[in-house]
Amino acid sequence: MIAFIDEHREVYGVEPICKLLPIAPSTYYTHAGRRADPGKLPARAKSDAALVVEIRRVFEENYCVYGVRKVWRQLGREGISVARCTVARLMRTMGLQGAVRGKPVRTTISGRIAPCPLDRVNRQFRVLRPNALWVSDFTYVATWAGFVYVAFVIDAFARRIVGWRVSRSAHAGFVLDALEQALHERRPIRGGLVHHSDRGVQLGFKWSSQHLCAPPAALCQRPRRAFSSPGFCVAGH
Repeated sequence: MIAFIDEHREVYGVEPICKLLPIAPSTYYTHAGRRADPGKLPARAKSDAALVVEIRRVFEENYCVYGVRKVWRQLGREGISVARCTVARLMRTMGLQGAVRGKPVRTTISGRIAPCPLDRVNRQFRVLRPNALWVSDFTYVATWAGFVYVAFVIDAFARRIVGWRVSRSAHAGFVLDALEQALHERRPIRGGLVHHSDRGVQLGFKWSSQHLCAPPAALCQRPRRAFSSPGFCVAGH
């Protein structure tokens, strides 16, 4: 927004542009003054500017493999007192990330050519009653024994998890188990619930995430070893 005003101020003026944009002229002039005189920057901005230099130095001196924790500890050993959350925030802003051991874990496997149910939610996740809209996904969590996958179903009304399951592998069964738990606990009225998930391509997950219906016969067999993605598409029944 500031850059837009800089680009067009000579033609239209600052105040007329600010009338159309959600920004006050004083805010723009404050930013312009700070750019012209860095001494006018707030204390946090000055501290961040100095820390960015030190963080990049430590990161590059250690072959660009240090993550937030190691960069933060190295700064502490050098007598630079800074909060770990500040290091994390600045490294994220700078686009710096430490090396990760092991093979990356993928939970999303997409496919554009695979058929996809219609989106009956259209990004409208506010509902007026419980059991009107459930949203679901699954992710992975690192433990001492390795990665585990966690599937969950959330009621959009209360923002509460109503069903969940944990598995050592990403198979279709444990995701369907999370939905079955939610259905058993909540007993939603048939035809009154929309179950929404993102797009996926694996087996049972693309059955009907957007509406209530009876499951196809193929899903009743519940294949236990089919690979899955966050786009598991199943509906309440």
